[in-house]
Amino acid sequence: MINKDFFAALDALEKDKGIPRQVFLEALENALVAACKKQYGAIGTVEVKTNPDRATIEFFAVKNIVSEVVDRENEISLEDAQKVKKSYKLGDRYTEKFVPKDFSRIAAQTAKQVILQKLHETERDAAVSEFSDKEGELLVGVVRKLDAKNVYIELGKGQVEGLMLPADQVPGEKYNVNDKIKVFVKRVKNGFHGAQVMVSRSSPGLVRKLFEEEVPEIKQGSVIIKEISREAGARTKIAIYSEDSRVDAIGSCVGNKGARVNAIVQELKGEKIDIVPWSENPLEFIAKALSPAKVLLVTQMDEDKTAMAVVPDDKLSLAIGKDGQNARLAVRLTGWKIDVKSESQAKKLGIDTQKETENGDLDI
Repeated sequence: MINKDFFAALDALEKDKGIPRQVFLEALENALVAACKKQYGAIGTVEVKTNPDRATIEFFAVKNIVSEVVDRENEISLEDAQKVKKSYKLGDRYTEKFVPKDFSRIAAQTAKQVILQKLHETERDAAVSEFSDKEGELLVGVVRKLDAKNVYIELGKGQVEGLMLPADQVPGEKYNVNDKIKVFVKRVKNGFHGAQVMVSRSSPGLVRKLFEEEVPEIKQGSVIIKEISREAGARTKIAIYSEDSRVDAIGSCVGNKGARVNAIVQELKGEKIDIVPWSENPLEFIAKALSPAKVLLVTQMDEDKTAMAVVPDDKLSLAIGKDGQNARLAVRLTGWKIDVKSESQAKKLGIDTQKETENGDLDI
């Protein structure tokens, strides 16, 4: 069988898709074997060999040479084999070239489907390989489809689909087809329909990457993001630190007249962001984490990693936050259980902020 047009098409696909011609040839050989078996049924072992230089495709029926034939489909006797070539001996593989007759439309369609499947798999694997190192990164995508729950986002050159599940969507955010949005890549996987990238708008990782993108000092390493706690769409607390005393970590993140943090808030559709200084002293860190409330005193309780934070009476609701959100985020940020008390509540418990300060607890 000779088909110069076919091999020319393979060369064009190699240039077009960047997939080696050999990948297609292997797929073709497998496809033609499958088509032969479908066309001829019990034909035994079939091998197909392609020769791109001569633009030929050759078919061979292969049998094992044995002393006594048990399986006629896959075996031939030594006597019969030597009638064709005397040098054959027991254990050799007997090959006989043949040309398929009336290679039907069904068989040809089988070959076509196998080749297309291989092409799809190769493109998918290439796309997964391209995006496999994108986990934990920030990408810009275009919303292409919405269903009752999920958002599907086109990434890269359109070969890869980003999937944003309900848990990764921000409450209150609206997504519309053709919207261009920034997403955080959680995971890349090989799905049934091709490469699939699990993306998020609600992950704390999104906030981390936005700060890295907006604040040069973070990208350079002079300012370090130590911890982030987030309730997407409502509030984020981010703890930062610099080992260089000459670097104003807070100022770097806020930017001139708030330009840097405001750009991030705008990307997050108005989500509040508290930037707090990290401290290796856990009690000091707890006090800062309860920002924007002023904390008078933080004292460690008897339990492991449990502390009481005392705030002015008029700042109690601010320290706790709406539905306990501010205190809850501070707990996640610090890793400590925090009991927030007003100054008058503390006094009823026998805690005098001035006296406790003198005894060595942290006075802010």
